[in-house]
Amino acid sequence: MAEMVSRALVSAFYEAYASHDTDKLVPMLDDEVTWTIRGPVDVLGYCGRHSGKPAVINLVDQLVPSVYRVVSFVQDSVVIDGDRVATLNRLSGRQSVGGRVMSYRLAHFLRFCSGKLIEAVSLIDSFDAAEQMLGHPLDVHGTVTAQSGDLVAV
Repeated sequence: MAEMVSRALVSAFYEAYASHDTDKLVPMLDDEVTWTIRGPVDVLGYCGRHSGKPAVINLVDQLVPSVYRVVSFVQDSVVIDGDRVATLNRLSGRQSVGGRVMSYRLAHFLRFCSGKLIEAVSLIDSFDAAEQMLGHPLDVHGTVTAQSGDLVAV
């Protein structure tokens, strides 16, 4: 049977994560932790898979701040089921280059073992985040004319 994660552990984890306090975050991470962020890598360079404690600390300490500075991280809901946690959140920040304010929704799916995070998957509202990052709406209804040999993916 999976070990029950306490609400206190989840709260402490998010307090350290949201404040980018790596001194508090490091002891909460398993050495083999993986953190996968599903989103547009070309627009949000920190998206992708980050494996191992040093890579996850680099994600929180360097990669995310190189794109934007987090101003607010608000949890709308938290569900704990055994060793797994699901949260729905709103993240707000300011672009590191240009200073544009951004705010988008994201969901986290976390798994803990022996009080340490071993797996995290972040699903962001990537369409909204990409539009905000680029500073304009994405043209999803534009007309595309395929020429001989062109490949169009929908």
